[in-house]
Amino acid sequence: MELTYRKYDLELIQEFTISNYSRKFTPTVLVELHQDGVTGYGEASMPQYLKENQDTVIQWLSNVKLKNIYSYDDLVDTLTDLNDRAIKNYPAIAAIDIALHDLLGKLLNVPCYKFYGIIPKNDLFTSFTIGLADEKTLISKIHAADKYKILKIKLGAENDKQIIDTIRKITDQKLFVDANQGWKDKYFALDMINWLSDKNAILVEQPMPVANYEDTAWLKNRVSLPLIADEAFQTVDNLDKIKDCYSGINIKLMKCGGIYNAYNIVQKAKKNNLKVMLGCMTETSCGISAAKILSPLADYLDLDGNLLIQNDPFGNEINSEGKLVINNLPGLGINKVEK
Repeated sequence: MELTYRKYDLELIQEFTISNYSRKFTPTVLVELHQDGVTGYGEASMPQYLKENQDTVIQWLSNVKLKNIYSYDDLVDTLTDLNDRAIKNYPAIAAIDIALHDLLGKLLNVPCYKFYGIIPKNDLFTSFTIGLADEKTLISKIHAADKYKILKIKLGAENDKQIIDTIRKITDQKLFVDANQGWKDKYFALDMINWLSDKNAILVEQPMPVANYEDTAWLKNRVSLPLIADEAFQTVDNLDKIKDCYSGINIKLMKCGGIYNAYNIVQKAKKNNLKVMLGCMTETSCGISAAKILSPLADYLDLDGNLLIQNDPFGNEINSEGKLVINNLPGLGINKVEK
């Protein structure tokens, strides 16, 4: 098996702002695995809050030697070896995991979801993310997203209530609210979440700083909306520490190391009565298609990363209302459109 990779910057359609920073692009590393005349595609996408970057991913990948795979057992053996290495790089592991799934599906002529016995659903919808912005830009973004059933709204600024009030003057769409650790005081967070519960908000992601477990647990016991761990949940190793502080977890393939690890986390989360959100970074349709495999298992879906970029090298099906299309094509069901 031949492994190739290259740096690739995802250009955002609009500047993206959350409570911590703003950015106009997201760095990625695109991966290809070649075996028996077939190519499997993968990617590692890295926003600023992850410690990895393009150079560390490529350095890690340069030390990987892969054997040919012919079965799901071969795929699992390969991924087990990668995950057992002393030095782990989860975006890099995710890139290989995604490419291996795509490759094996194509070799066996089956869609990847069949590896996990998942039955596709026809009523799966992703939220569409709206970053922090001035009022004029915010209004423009809300109008542009009027066909989506769910909006994901970034808060954690000084004018959070004004943002929501502006939105509610335009639309009554359901809201996922993501504070990105922006609320530092538990009483302020309590007031905000109780207020949001009357504004057709469905959940709140990462209301308080990651290390503030005690206050987050206090908050969870006093609000009606589910609290979803995002930055506080990276890999399965975090599950025991956060399971009593949050109502659910946001699983992202780039954080946890790909499809195989994410599937196992879903099973453990459900055993701990945690809600499951499947999320994403800013990614190409390759990464989003990989996460879609597990979408029927999730309670909430935030898989819109490819909709926020203007140079997606792959083709993927998401309709104008945010409906996720899970096709029956082999592998991930994606097509490379960039030459």
